[in-house]
Amino acid sequence: MLHAVTALVLLLLSVPASAAVGPAFQRCPADFELVRRGQTISSAEAQYIKQKREKVLPAAFKTYLENVKRTGVTLPQYVETILEAKEKLPTVGISTSGGGDRAAIFGAGILNALDARNASSATKGTGGLLQATTHLAGLSGGGWLVTSFAQANFPTIQHLIFGDGQDFGGWLLEFDLWTPFADPVQQAIFAQELMQEIAVKAEHFPVSVGDAWGRALARHFSNGTTAATYLANTTHGSGILFSDLIHLPTFASHEQPVPLMVLNLDSKHINGTIFPGALDFIPLNSPMFEVNIFEFGCYDDVLAAHTPMKFLGTTNKSICATGFDEAMFLSGGSSNLWNEFNTSTEALAKSTANFSTLVNETYPQSPALRLDTSNFPNPFHGVAPETFADAGETVLTMCDGGLDGQLIPLQPMLVPDRNVDLIVAIDVSADNDNFAEGAALIATQERMQLFPRGMAEFPRVPTTLDVFTAEKLAARPTFFGCTPSEARQAPGPLLVYMANGAPPRDGSPPLTNTSLGQGTYTVDELQGMLAQTFVVATQGAEVGGALEDREWAACLACAVVDRARAREGVSRSGVCATCFARYCWEG
Repeated sequence: MLHAVTALVLLLLSVPASAAVGPAFQRCPADFELVRRGQTISSAEAQYIKQKREKVLPAAFKTYLENVKRTGVTLPQYVETILEAKEKLPTVGISTSGGGDRAAIFGAGILNALDARNASSATKGTGGLLQATTHLAGLSGGGWLVTSFAQANFPTIQHLIFGDGQDFGGWLLEFDLWTPFADPVQQAIFAQELMQEIAVKAEHFPVSVGDAWGRALARHFSNGTTAATYLANTTHGSGILFSDLIHLPTFASHEQPVPLMVLNLDSKHINGTIFPGALDFIPLNSPMFEVNIFEFGCYDDVLAAHTPMKFLGTTNKSICATGFDEAMFLSGGSSNLWNEFNTSTEALAKSTANFSTLVNETYPQSPALRLDTSNFPNPFHGVAPETFADAGETVLTMCDGGLDGQLIPLQPMLVPDRNVDLIVAIDVSADNDNFAEGAALIATQERMQLFPRGMAEFPRVPTTLDVFTAEKLAARPTFFGCTPSEARQAPGPLLVYMANGAPPRDGSPPLTNTSLGQGTYTVDELQGMLAQTFVVATQGAEVGGALEDREWAACLACAVVDRARAREGVSRSGVCATCFARYCWEG
């Protein structure tokens, strides 16, 4: 295999070099702070949210309320009062799970159903909640959606997936991510282009399969590629930095929710409870890292430290790196599963992760460097050595954010400083026949018992999948946390669980349970999946023999305001009381 890779590299020396963009260095600003400690959010995030609450949310919630009322269901007066009062508006977060292309597509379908710009969503009464959302978190395939949506300047979902007819060709899922070409010559050119695109970075930083993976993903989820330019000598979005997104028009106007992704630390120093599951081998007690447009860091109390996203790659206070935070490198880190194949040299070489071998052949790395992970220079070297296991490491070896079993990125919504009242949790896990059953919620419940300090209360969920299955909690929307624990003064968020959990109720063939191994999608397949996902998001539960709950939009609105209602000391009434009896899991 190594000889074949070497021969391939030599064969492709005549291939025209792709335009390469990469990190650079500069003297650090006078007020530069490499590490910020604590479990609070950054001042930049706090300011962005403050401006969004003042300038965007009042009109957004007004539009959302108008759409809910359009369904003809009478709401309790307190729902309207809360959604019309600037000082009472709730805080909504959306967390969308991993699951490769399937997760990206299904998650996009849910966002489409919550988008005020979609006339069908407005008619159903769910449209507008997306515009009123403050934070949008993703991991793995959900992270591809979140990153793509943010960098494309918050377009409609149809525009996002199918392109704008100009420099962004959409997600181009007619091409496989790793092997887009059956023609070996074209595939070889593609592989070499990936290598050439990380050339600048390789001059200064350790590179691995994670860098090649990010470049492959960029051709689908970053602006700058069309079907016609897939093999063109262009940057393919390599200059799109996560920290620079704040300058996009929809961020400047505070329309976008703050985009978040999570990654797992794959540390040789950490042993602990492994959540049951075929893909899950990262211990639940391993630190979880978050990337957002402002910072990279860890809210777990074992580290509780953050570094500026703009200067990611920096490890001292004098010379600062810039350009390390390439958007799809970060999204690729959140979806890096290639450590799964690294059970032996032979297994790694035989897997699609043989790109790690090609990276090392092109840019020889230290034998001590992990080639199967996404590698970050450790800005937290020497920080919290008593509790942070990798405080002595110079490189943080990161992998897919769901490899500890937490397929839904819920923890970012539990940071108390974010004051999240409602989490819309989108679950596209493959628990059974590529449908979700609820395992991701159980994993987060177990992990939050290991890391309770400094975090909001996680809503109580069943402890076994048997309960999820028996009560069909993933087959329709379910509310968790309706009765918060009295042990804490401030209750955690209410969780609205929307899962890809069952075939269509009307008996039509299921389209949304595609396997992780399906590498390509036609336009018809994509549209079919989006259509079925729209139904999942807007039909609610079966009521009185009917396949659709005509009160579902009102029920969702009742959930949106419920924590604000409790703060006002008002009891649930009217349709809200009915809705909570219908959708709450009380255990």
